Amino acid sequence: SLPSTSPFTFRKLAGCTLFITGASRGIGKAIALKAAKDGANIVIAAKTAEPHPTLPGTIYTAAEEIEAAGGKALPCVVNVREEQQIIDAVEKAVKAFGRIDILVNNASAISLTGTLETATKKVNLMMDVNVRGTYLTSKACLPHLRKSKNPHILNLSPPMNLNPMWFKNHCAYTISKYGMSMCVLGMAEEFRGEVAVNALWPKTAIHTAAMDMLGGAGIEKQCRKTDILADAAYCILTKPKTFTGNFIIDEFLLREEGVKDFDVYAIAPGHPLMPDFFLDEKELSGSQQEGADGAKVKTESAAAKPSGPVAETFRVIQGAMTEEYVRSTQGVFQFELSG
Repeated sequence: SLPSTSPFTFRKLAGCTLFITGASRGIGKAIALKAAKDGANIVIAAKTAEPHPTLPGTIYTAAEEIEAAGGKALPCVVNVREEQQIIDAVEKAVKAFGRIDILVNNASAISLTGTLETATKKVNLMMDVNVRGTYLTSKACLPHLRKSKNPHILNLSPPMNLNPMWFKNHCAYTISKYGMSMCVLGMAEEFRGEVAVNALWPKTAIHTAAMDMLGGAGIEKQCRKTDILADAAYCILTKPKTFTGNFIIDEFLLREEGVKDFDVYAIAPGHPLMPDFFLDEKELSGSQQEGADGAKVKTESAAAKPSGPVAETFRVIQGAMTEEYVRSTQGVFQFELSG
């Protein structure tokens, strides 16, 4: 799906070691497979060693796919809630491959529930996995990352949007995801010149096992494939370490890199897509994402495109706003049409 003339189609990650949390399935595995095509070494740091009754894949099946794609794989049983398991996996990675060049903090827990409905164990899970797990995995990898020629940390977390609408329906989840983003803010500045630290977030919902559970039957038609995040992550991880402190939206970055056909990423090309969490008018309209180092990722303004007839506008809205979507997001939606 990436232009053949783009500089990042060469094997830039050959020989690099990527430590990816939650890489046994979904987005983490997609990023791993993209790097594996370059001949990268992948440390699969995830919990699933035995087949799960409802979720596909284990660290061992992921390892087989990574090696079939051209990479080398090291499956490690890692629950990021357990610091010693993180430390042990980092030591195994360095022993096996001699280095860690890239850390992808992908592991995440989600519960879209209100304050009174969120059990304490769910609060603990989200804070432990999303915030604490990201922080501790970064801490364990950083001594090795600092030795790399072009080290990166990439967190799968959103831009910091303090609109109260993103807090009121799932306060604990929002706090936990913004905690990952705050790690980007702090570590990018703390390790400036040594390690690049950035965040990546999808513009639209991505079809994963988690999305199936949250959205119910038919939700996949409103989603994109994990490939779009894998391609965007590859673009980021092959940039110099001076590219740091940025909060990047996948589609905007790929447009900047020359991608024009986004239908290839859609589960159902032409079907209306569901916007992801934490992105409202400011983010979706295509404002520039600017990092602490002044790096800008150009974006495309939705307002610049012709809106079409009013009837078509309502058709798109009706297609996107299914009962399952409203139920899964527990959201209140307001539309303002003009022109």
